[in-house]
Amino acid sequence: MKKEICPLFSKCGACDYSCSYEDELDDKTEYVHSLFKFHCPTYETIGSEIYGYRNKVAASFGYDRSGRIISGLYIKGTHRLVEKRNCPLEFDGSGEILRSIRKLMKSYGITPYDEDRFSGDLRHVLLRRGNKTGEVLVLLILGHSKVKRLKEFARSIKQENECVVTVSFQVNDEKTSMILSSNPVKTLVGPGFIHSKLFDLDFRISPSSFFQINDSQTERLYAMAIKMAGLSKIERVLDAYSGTGTISMIASRYSKEVIGVEENSDAVDQARRSAEENGIANVRFEASDASAFLKNEARNKEKYDVAFLDPPRKGSDEKFLSSLIKVGPRKVVYISCNPETCERDIRYLEKFGNYKTVAVQPVDMFPRTRHVEAVVLLEKY
Repeated sequence: MKKEICPLFSKCGACDYSCSYEDELDDKTEYVHSLFKFHCPTYETIGSEIYGYRNKVAASFGYDRSGRIISGLYIKGTHRLVEKRNCPLEFDGSGEILRSIRKLMKSYGITPYDEDRFSGDLRHVLLRRGNKTGEVLVLLILGHSKVKRLKEFARSIKQENECVVTVSFQVNDEKTSMILSSNPVKTLVGPGFIHSKLFDLDFRISPSSFFQINDSQTERLYAMAIKMAGLSKIERVLDAYSGTGTISMIASRYSKEVIGVEENSDAVDQARRSAEENGIANVRFEASDASAFLKNEARNKEKYDVAFLDPPRKGSDEKFLSSLIKVGPRKVVYISCNPETCERDIRYLEKFGNYKTVAVQPVDMFPRTRHVEAVVLLEKY
């Protein structure tokens, strides 16, 4: 059934497209092709389910003109909150959880945070749902650390929503538009994490973990990366910027040994636990800056057969790429959430590392937004 355009399309600013999904995919393919046309062919963008794909939901809180507590998104560059009740892109049930939180705020005397006056209690709520498990994590972002009856509030959220497994909080008392702060996350109710599944592997997801937002498309993305790598159970594999170890553990099934490198020590701890829980013995995770780790590997004359790169939006850097060249993987599979910085990085590998870019596969992880990911295969010649 074809759904009508969201009535908030021109107001909330979260979506960039209102055309047919076929036209959106064509636009994304053309964008990636324009960047990589001098390197190699670009395949057509792999499409996604459009609705209900977001397993991570962020909401800010405020009052409407009648004094009713509402939740939604701030219009970009403003402190004007647009009420959002049931976004068609967000996972089923997220609207009900937020509705429950708004009701309980009133019962417990918890007030929305005022972005102009820098006062109030609850600033944002972050929801995360586990793929195939349905478990939901609620992270409360508070404007200060002295919110009364907070633990009772958290217990009530869990009691009213069967899918909620854990409720945590973080204080963000900074004058910023960023949702999360550098302050520690503390657990109020539950274990402090949820379980999510990719393929048939189990992963722990904490409030600060990086985990892809689109579950079904993530499996397609990683399946494409593994296919491009052409693993045959004899390779020594590097997984740079490994996060919670998703690619490492998937690749371990097809490799002799996988070393995952991630700077975030909490993510590394979760990756190690997940590997142990999944009974995976041929993966090792290192808590280190990827560039520093590879520089040391190159110094020790370590070699890798295949390297997976999944850097943040800013891409990699010359320090890392020069060290990568020295450890000499015959294949590099670059998973990019920003094709522009990816194209910059592969130019460096082509120029200084005797690599040839073989294929670019765009993957639409975020339907209705301008963002598009790409999996790029480079081979040494």
